[in-house]
Amino acid sequence: MEKRPTILVTNDDGYLAKGLQTLASLMRQIGKVVVVTTEEVKSAQSHSMTINEPLRVRTLEKHDDFEMYVLNGCPVDSAKVGFQMLMDEYPDILVSGINHGSNASTNVIYSGTMAAVVEACMDGIPAVGFSVEDYSHDANFEHIEKYILDITRRVLKEGLPKGVCLNVNFPKYSEGNPIKGVKICRQAKARWKEIFDKRKDPHGREYFWIGGDFIVEDEGTDTDIYALKNNYASIVPTQYDWTAYDVMNELKKFEK
Repeated sequence: MEKRPTILVTNDDGYLAKGLQTLASLMRQIGKVVVVTTEEVKSAQSHSMTINEPLRVRTLEKHDDFEMYVLNGCPVDSAKVGFQMLMDEYPDILVSGINHGSNASTNVIYSGTMAAVVEACMDGIPAVGFSVEDYSHDANFEHIEKYILDITRRVLKEGLPKGVCLNVNFPKYSEGNPIKGVKICRQAKARWKEIFDKRKDPHGREYFWIGGDFIVEDEGTDTDIYALKNNYASIVPTQYDWTAYDVMNELKKFEK
């Protein structure tokens, strides 16, 4: 009998999130699942790690084919503790999500969901992050389940190029409007324009509440934003090497 793959599941929305529970349930159709996630919501934590306080782990479930742990850290901590401390050997794949909200375009820079994916990728583990354009705590994931299963199975079977992980985003569920398909995309050029709401607390001390608008500065038809707007799932091949190789020769003038 063929050995079932071992799958490490994490997220940045915490252990109570519907997206995490849905992803873990889907992965149990494929292999043995180990869930390691955070006590609290850790959205927009990017690649934060816990280094100034101890990491504490609680075991919620432990069976032959399913384990679930919660720790008081960030998503990157979840990944590291998961495959380095809680598992007997590295997983065959790490999947992160399903994130409640888009991680398309430059959102990937802030994403705790994708930070866990990148962390696994740096250790040579195939890794995929899944997100949907729905911020509701009760988001509908029915329309994306078959795509998540298919993408995960294909990565397990075919692998990924060295140093590359996948950032997968899905449009929000729309009744009578099924997803048209999946497109391989580039990351759209966009940015957040912050809006700071200045307030005062009961003691008269000023504080700021951050908000903002997401400004898309890209009219390309090959981007993740374009795919989502046209009801396609987007897959962006993502890498942790941030070197701008195309301008290295141009910048040789700075050498001495």
